[in-house]
Amino acid sequence: MHYEVVIIGGGAAGLMCAAVAGQRGRRVLVIEHANRVGKKILMSGGGRCNFTNLHTTPAHYLCANPHFCKSALARYQPADFIALVDRHGIAWHEKERGQLFCDESSKQIVRLLLDECALGSVRIEVNCSVQSVSQQGAGFVLDTTLGRIEADSLVIASGGLSIPSMGASGFGYQLARQFGHTVLPTRAGLVPLTLSGTHLEHYAPLAGLSTAAAVRCGARSFEGGLLFTHRGISGPAVLQISSYWQPRDELLIDWLPQQDALEFLQAQQAAHPLAELRTVLSGVLPSRLAQTLCALKLGSKPLRQYRERELRELAAQLQAWPIIASGSEGYRTAEVTLGGVDTHELSSSTMVSKRVENLYFIGEVMDVTGHLGGFNFQWAWACAQAAGAVV
Repeated sequence: MHYEVVIIGGGAAGLMCAAVAGQRGRRVLVIEHANRVGKKILMSGGGRCNFTNLHTTPAHYLCANPHFCKSALARYQPADFIALVDRHGIAWHEKERGQLFCDESSKQIVRLLLDECALGSVRIEVNCSVQSVSQQGAGFVLDTTLGRIEADSLVIASGGLSIPSMGASGFGYQLARQFGHTVLPTRAGLVPLTLSGTHLEHYAPLAGLSTAAAVRCGARSFEGGLLFTHRGISGPAVLQISSYWQPRDELLIDWLPQQDALEFLQAQQAAHPLAELRTVLSGVLPSRLAQTLCALKLGSKPLRQYRERELRELAAQLQAWPIIASGSEGYRTAEVTLGGVDTHELSSSTMVSKRVENLYFIGEVMDVTGHLGGFNFQWAWACAQAAGAVV
């Protein structure tokens, strides 16, 4: 079998690229080793798919080559994908901070991509494994469970290592290395963090409790929900910071992200001088959390007994509360994989390899990782459009 374009990987980027190339008149085959395409799309956004973010900029991405994603993001913007969603009659809503979700189901985005592929007469094969890939002139030969397949151009869209239960593997990295590409070290991103020892003893009793917080690691800080789990901490703010966190890094938690802690304490002291610290904190924090913070470090006595210097110390602790994570939950629950194919070796405008003619890399297999909130889907659409337009 001979195809002008073969795409390995039937995820968001692979299907989008196939649709764009197919609608240009290219003869396209998508190979997916799992039993269905778009598995990660289906589970995303709580089953409603956070398919883009209105506020997407290059600053929302981690990459060792920080300028790499600018071109593709500029040429295919959130408004472009929204227009596609609208053409397919999919109702959507903005949840918060520019995050767009389907009103009904993630299945609608998978259906959109499949319908777009059908418009381009794209062939999609699931349950198809690739045993080997080799170059043949300016093209490629793939040995697969379907038999021998020849391709003029090959697109690697096989994803990263996150959520192996969805079929994730390191196959794309193996192919990249085979063709002489550098693969930067990979690790789990957008992932819950684990605690151990006394930290776990202190916070495990709070499992299931969530609160608004700002979580800082070094120069980076993210505000959002923080959730205590039986193994550590999670929630949007923690998932965001996990992509910047390294083992032994200290996390600093601001428990009052929406207000100045000192002004709050001063106001409470003036209004409720006889109230204990744990009582006033329970008015703005979950009661169990307030009790825990007081028991661990803050102490508690009637507010009138605190001097100005003591109030300042309390405020500083409330807005920079240290927690040491021991690790992360790993790829099992990670939403993305950090690292991957070095983008210095790819064209930022077409995603084609600078080392091998007619070889492309798109999606999570590359060293481009977005923040939480629809940014990774927008990168999938943008880089897939860039490759699909030329492949």
